[in-house]
Amino acid sequence: QAEQYKTPIYNIIYKKHRYFHFYNTGLQNQSVLYVQENLKAEPTVFLDPNTFSEDGTVALRGYAFSEDGEYLAYGTSASGSDWVEIRFLQVEGTVALEDRLERVKFSCMSWTHDGKGLFYNSYPDQEGKSDGRSPFISVCTFIYIKLYSFTMNIFLLYYHVLGTPQSQDVLCAEFPDQPKWMSGAEVSDDGRYILLSIREGCDPVNRLWYCDLQKVPQGITGLLPWVKLIDNFDAEYEYVTNEDAVFTFKTNLDAPRYRLINIDFTQPDPSNWKELIPQHDKDVIVFATCTYSSCLFVCFLHDVKNVLKMYTLASGEEVRTFSLDVGSVVGFTGRKRDSEIFYYFTSFLSPAIIYHCDLTKEPIQPHVFREVTVKGFDPSEYQTTQVFYPSKDGTQIPMFIVHKKNIRLDGSHPAFLYGYGGFNISITPSYSVSRLIFVRHLGGVLAVANIRGGGEYGETWHKAGMLANKQNCFTDFQCAAEYLIKEGYTSSSKLTINGGSNGGLLVAACVNQRPDLFGCAVAQVGVMDMLKFHKFTIGHAWTTDFGCSEIKEQFEWLVKYSPLHNICVPEVEGVQYPSVLLLTGDHDDRVVPLHSLKYIATLQHTVGRWPSQTNPLLIHIDTKSGHGAGKPTSKVIQEVADTYAFIARCLRLSWIK
Repeated sequence: QAEQYKTPIYNIIYKKHRYFHFYNTGLQNQSVLYVQENLKAEPTVFLDPNTFSEDGTVALRGYAFSEDGEYLAYGTSASGSDWVEIRFLQVEGTVALEDRLERVKFSCMSWTHDGKGLFYNSYPDQEGKSDGRSPFISVCTFIYIKLYSFTMNIFLLYYHVLGTPQSQDVLCAEFPDQPKWMSGAEVSDDGRYILLSIREGCDPVNRLWYCDLQKVPQGITGLLPWVKLIDNFDAEYEYVTNEDAVFTFKTNLDAPRYRLINIDFTQPDPSNWKELIPQHDKDVIVFATCTYSSCLFVCFLHDVKNVLKMYTLASGEEVRTFSLDVGSVVGFTGRKRDSEIFYYFTSFLSPAIIYHCDLTKEPIQPHVFREVTVKGFDPSEYQTTQVFYPSKDGTQIPMFIVHKKNIRLDGSHPAFLYGYGGFNISITPSYSVSRLIFVRHLGGVLAVANIRGGGEYGETWHKAGMLANKQNCFTDFQCAAEYLIKEGYTSSSKLTINGGSNGGLLVAACVNQRPDLFGCAVAQVGVMDMLKFHKFTIGHAWTTDFGCSEIKEQFEWLVKYSPLHNICVPEVEGVQYPSVLLLTGDHDDRVVPLHSLKYIATLQHTVGRWPSQTNPLLIHIDTKSGHGAGKPTSKVIQEVADTYAFIARCLRLSWIK
């Protein structure tokens, strides 16, 4: 398996007076941050996260350069925990500063333009460690209640001044009467304003407050005088840029596929708001950013494929479209003061193409700055097809299918079906070493179903798969499996389904509802107890998508599909549960391990002792591992090897060289 990962990994270029990028040989546990004075200079190591720990389990989690590029704030987390410690470097000479910020989780990092300090989020003091170094479960004693029964409340916004202890940090915003509110601060492009985005859950809605620093002449010394521009949770407002007091926002207000609007802070009444770029008839605006003072770059999602366009900031007039193959723009850099952009493209068959575009030269034309190829892999031997299949209610669901060219559609191939379907998250084409192993070396077909609940077609698509409509997600996924079987790509006995987190819930719910439809199921860090998920760590934030069992109507939705509460012996003779593998980490403080442990225990007790159940029902608990972020390459390789060995053994597949 390790040989398959020997492909260099380059990440997007960042310009902060110097140029920075991440690079990994392919087998390094963590990617390394490099710096170079110009694009032709030889890169040198600036920050190597592999030195944070001997086994690679301490990872980089977020970073922010000061506006002048002289300082770097970066977060570290241990064993995949969401808890982060923020540290600081002086860029010149790579000098580590003594400043440390603890009790940090789900935090912003935004510098004031004078470079004196930054805004960040923290929780109050608590018992135990908040750096992820303490294991959260003991698989021998199963002690969970004390470890997990707290929820994340009292989210605070602080300002830290470089060179001072954290105890002297300035509290800038708090919401003592709203314990579920979470905020993030962002300094405007001109450095004059601080924008405060407040959220209550995972829905794409937020309140938007701001503070004009010119009206704080004594500096940041206490709670800031916030102006409540938007003081409801009716829509989402995402800052793009501003010209003096005229601010451009990406919003879904009266636009489920998003649009861009201008708000003049001197005339804030909604009747004075101006539309800059209207909602598209079909496509979804993914992001918008301003570069070179007046160039507005907008990325759209068109039938789950990215389209990149350029507009003028002043009028919203479209200037040009950048040509892209079927795939995704997963990175874009270029500040308002910069005269160049970089963007990172990937697809199912292409690891990375990094484009560079100099905006000072006419005509504006991007060129390939760096392209990553895989030794021994010829993409021309494979094909990617997008199909649209009907769900039970007739809704057309998009799905990508990847396989070797000219295969016979006779139902003989193993297939790997992936899905997510939640939280307005779009699953766009991306390169995966592990999934291509399945296609290349196990003779398989890869399928990615863009089921409802995601953001592939905007908020309407999201709402069609949340709360009372959550069953649509499971039905869409089951219909994807039926399509693959009907069209001859695979058969039920050769079909593996996979998903993680909300996708783990998807897999387990579908296994309960249609055990006859799948040969194998791999659920990673899944939400399995839908009646109690809101009681643990950040689970309360998910009630916006799932609902809450403490509300009678919502209890009725949840109890019908909750994986833990719907395990039963199949009633149809000759039908058993497929081979099941659950994966979780002992430090997962996002979706805590008790979900997977309770589900597998109940599954083994209820179904496993049934004489007709011959397929294995297993769980793997990784140590010093969390929800997935920051997982070292060595652990990724081991997990992939175990997972595909399990699939191959259960489906009786042979390795193809």
